Amino acid sequence: WKAQNKSLLLFAGDAYNVEMGITNELFQTERSEYASCQYAMTPNNVTDPDARRTIDSISGIEKFALFMRLLAPPKPSADTPGGAASIAAGRDAFTRVGCALCHTPALKTGNSSVAALRNQWAYLYSDLLVHDMGAELADGISQGQAGPSEFRTAPLWGLGQRMFFLHDGRASELVAAIQAHQSRSTRGRDASEANAVIDNFNTLPDTSKQNLLNFLRSL
Repeated sequence: WKAQNKSLLLFAGDAYNVEMGITNELFQTERSEYASCQYAMTPNNVTDPDARRTIDSISGIEKFALFMRLLAPPKPSADTPGGAASIAAGRDAFTRVGCALCHTPALKTGNSSVAALRNQWAYLYSDLLVHDMGAELADGISQGQAGPSEFRTAPLWGLGQRMFFLHDGRASELVAAIQAHQSRSTRGRDASEANAVIDNFNTLPDTSKQNLLNFLRSL
């Protein structure tokens, strides 16, 4: 959420350690460093160079990273919900109000060592940059150089399959998630970068708002 991990492998190692308590070659320290919790003197999961099969030699975090790296992208719907005309109009409104300034519709991959990932368009709807979203959305957590109110632009592909929105799942419907992007400031600072965009959204006619929501749900 704050772009603190620079690779899928680093993310995998962090998740194994923090979420599941599995130490590994990248994160070798137990979450609790009390002596009574040190049941293993070596990481729980590592590369095994003595394995008879290549697949068995690869560590768990490497396998997890490969799995994530090679997942197929979500496939958007051309006509659900609302029909093709509504989705097309919603896509135009999405760009017109300024959502696409940060939720960039597509980025192209670089010269990947994996041929299937090389120079491919990824329709993820994110610029993958960290933005200040203001005090109302802040979570009190600093990670890397990102402060409590700074977040990586969440990719919107696959949005139609989600039930909860925003980094902490606080919103259960899209309008609330959109409105949460707005955060005013009375001190001349800590205002959200998205304030002007939300103002534009709020001035849309109800039909245009629904078209925009249908477009998001089609992703």
